Amino acid sequence: MARFPRTSTILLTCASLILLTGRHCVHANWWYLGIETRVSTSGSEISTDLQTPIGAAVVGPASAERNCKSSHLTLKQQTICSRSPPVLQAVSAGARLAIEECQHQFRSARWNCSISPESPDNIFGGVMLVNSREAAFVYAISAAGVAYSVTRACSRGELTDCSCDNRVRARHPSHWQWGGCSEDIHFGEKFSREWSEGGEEPLKDATLNGPAGLAGQLMRRHDSEAGRRAVRSRMQRVCKCHGMSGSCSVRVCWRRLPAFRTAGTALASLHEGAALVRLAQRGGRRPARLRPARPDLKRPNKTDLVYLEDSPDYCERNFTLGIPGTRGRVCNRTSLGLDGCRLLCCGRGYQTRVRDVTEKCKCKFVWCCQVQCELCRHTREEHVCN
Repeated sequence: MARFPRTSTILLTCASLILLTGRHCVHANWWYLGIETRVSTSGSEISTDLQTPIGAAVVGPASAERNCKSSHLTLKQQTICSRSPPVLQAVSAGARLAIEECQHQFRSARWNCSISPESPDNIFGGVMLVNSREAAFVYAISAAGVAYSVTRACSRGELTDCSCDNRVRARHPSHWQWGGCSEDIHFGEKFSREWSEGGEEPLKDATLNGPAGLAGQLMRRHDSEAGRRAVRSRMQRVCKCHGMSGSCSVRVCWRRLPAFRTAGTALASLHEGAALVRLAQRGGRRPARLRPARPDLKRPNKTDLVYLEDSPDYCERNFTLGIPGTRGRVCNRTSLGLDGCRLLCCGRGYQTRVRDVTEKCKCKFVWCCQVQCELCRHTREEHVCN
């Protein structure tokens, strides 16, 4: 595992980019946006500077334009990027946002969205080579992250070819009026879709199955679209009152993005109910489509996640797929949920250990302007999977 220290730089590995494009990267090196990568080996998950605004400019124009010509991008993506080179910063921020959200949503599950710096060409290891529920979630949250980040960058004025959404002002409600700067989720969605489809490699030898086959391509497109819709369907209407003496004689409203956690939680619940599908080829000129794998399964709609293969075993370590297993994971002895020792430890049992912990306590505010705390020592029980 790797922990990225708190820094204002925005990191994007080649594999992170592939999660957004659907391409399969063969380059075994870190890919970053003209900035230096700092990686330490302590910790168990990504740690980034959440105070850095999403889409914040951290790369100069010349550097951004140079990155548009990266060999990791297809010709279509290079063309898209050249229209507005700073957009790569938003793509990078979206990848970071997606990985952080994935690790939060699955922090207590057997697969905890772990990353592996030992496999820089695919930070999720071979898990993404299986068209499973987990791969479906990664595709969805990645597409959502790009749409979200690009939309936010537009409203901040960091991109030159978009700004506020003026389409909502065509509607004229009776008791309030549109105003302010509505964030343009439609542009963010369109860019996320164009970027993803621009990164698709042409199918070779009419391959049908596998991650690089037609079925996997259709799955990626469906799940990516579900991720974008998860953001758009949760856009919030925000209003502000205007009038004499605090009255609300005029109420001006605009639309803004929800907290990304809202979309992440919705996609995590869709992961649980994802639909098992298969490739259905139809005759004539009618394109192939994904259909329920069995007649008794309902047909998924555009907001559902779909998958093609059962998930691998996340209980035991699998070097081929880069699965760390659950041995050594801390579990909750009293929980009946996914973080409970019975489920997380996969029936292997657990060990209880006692640790001495030193923490800040009895904190108080001292005028002005400090918070002073004492250090308290106590023992804590931890339960660790065998």
